[in-house]
Amino acid sequence: MQQARVLPNDEYNQALVANVAPPDWKNPTPAGRYNLVVIGAGTAGLVTAAGAAGLGARVALIERHLMGGDCLNVGCVPSKCIIRSSRAIGEALRAEQLGARVSGAEADFGAVMARMRRVRARLSVIDSAQRFAHEKGVDVYLGDARFTGTDSVEVDGQTLRFKRAVIATGARAAEPPIAGLSDAGYLTNETVFSLTERPRRLAVIGGGPIGSELAQAFQRLGCQVTLLQDTGHILNREDADAADIVQRAFQREGVRLVLQAEILRVQRDGADKVLRVRHAGGEDEVRVDEILIGAGRAPNVEGLGLETVGVEYDPQRGVKVDDHLRTSNARIFAAGDVCMDWKFTHAADFSARIVIQNALFFGRRKLSALNMPWCTYTDPEIAHVGLYEHEAAKRGIAVDTYVRPFSEVDRAVADGEEDGFVKIIVAKGTDRILGATIVASHAGDMISEVSVAMAGKLGLGGLANVIHPYPTQAEAIRQLGDAYNRTRLTPTVKRLFSSFLALTR
Repeated sequence: MQQARVLPNDEYNQALVANVAPPDWKNPTPAGRYNLVVIGAGTAGLVTAAGAAGLGARVALIERHLMGGDCLNVGCVPSKCIIRSSRAIGEALRAEQLGARVSGAEADFGAVMARMRRVRARLSVIDSAQRFAHEKGVDVYLGDARFTGTDSVEVDGQTLRFKRAVIATGARAAEPPIAGLSDAGYLTNETVFSLTERPRRLAVIGGGPIGSELAQAFQRLGCQVTLLQDTGHILNREDADAADIVQRAFQREGVRLVLQAEILRVQRDGADKVLRVRHAGGEDEVRVDEILIGAGRAPNVEGLGLETVGVEYDPQRGVKVDDHLRTSNARIFAAGDVCMDWKFTHAADFSARIVIQNALFFGRRKLSALNMPWCTYTDPEIAHVGLYEHEAAKRGIAVDTYVRPFSEVDRAVADGEEDGFVKIIVAKGTDRILGATIVASHAGDMISEVSVAMAGKLGLGGLANVIHPYPTQAEAIRQLGDAYNRTRLTPTVKRLFSSFLALTR
């Protein structure tokens, strides 16, 4: 096993590596036959291994790099740490609007990144090799895995036999086909968190969730950010009204947006990296110190010997699975980013739960049955669950739409956070919730109320009966329930009520 290194090689990253890729780790002697061999120790693999072992299965877990996968090491944990620090700067810069004068607010970039590394190291204990081996009862192998037969995997010269196997190898940042990009050099989510010094000028390629989150965060941390997006709007897969609010926030904060951008080439000019860009206004050049790629993911399918065991895959889309997450080999399942369009930690978690039941207990749980919420952690956040209006229209589903702007919600007005809304769509003429979008400072915390209602088949009218503390921004959800119930008070119903009440006076 090649020793893992994470830069910078400080005390925090040394603690991280000691937990998730201990250099003195000795792989166990393989058991006779495993109920499950899980390849990949990111979220999907960890949940699968721990859940199956907890039910009494004999489980082997194989990781070639860092346990914890993207989420712990180069995704959710480090990104949300620096986003939180950047929010503190954003709050300080807006403080005067609330009557609080904060002078000289600026980020200590080195301290922000050190805090991120410290928090990541602290949380890495949860995903550590020691914990999974000693507390969870999982046989943990560190090294490269490869299928060698219909019921066998080889790792570090040892052969592991299995009844069922799970591919949970995840995905990685993909390099866009831009001339000169490789020679000029660039950062991805896998390398940006190794920075110790702030780039003065930063180009971010891609205005999707990853690119947008990091663009705003680094702008607030003192970089001059140029965000290049190939469409006419950032976050173009989100609700258009929601994305527009975030785009306007970016412009207010000084992020330079280059939309409908085609990057023709990249080259070095001394210390500068120069992007030649064609856009709606013509051609331009963008000079920066660093380039961050925030678009595109590639599944980790290489070197696994998938052809040996008849597992079909696509190099761009990943391992092919059915709705039960079974591959073209009935003994092998897949979970997480390597096989799903939903590339979220919580999606990987719940796909693992499906795999446990279907692989070990002949279950028939379906991926399509999940109501999958997600959140883009810009400021304000955009959270969504279920269908968008345009998706409903494409499926021929008629809907009614209810919107509550935060300019009409007392707590949001008091907080100075009026630029957002709650939007819920229901099947036309009913209160059956089909989807929801929330734009708010903490939209990700609010969307779960709608997710619970959808999972529990509670209609929008029923949400009106849920008492919310006053004043809170979540009241907006209850107020939409009231709005739906008011539609039931038709002129005819109102006349009947009036007549009855007249008789009972």
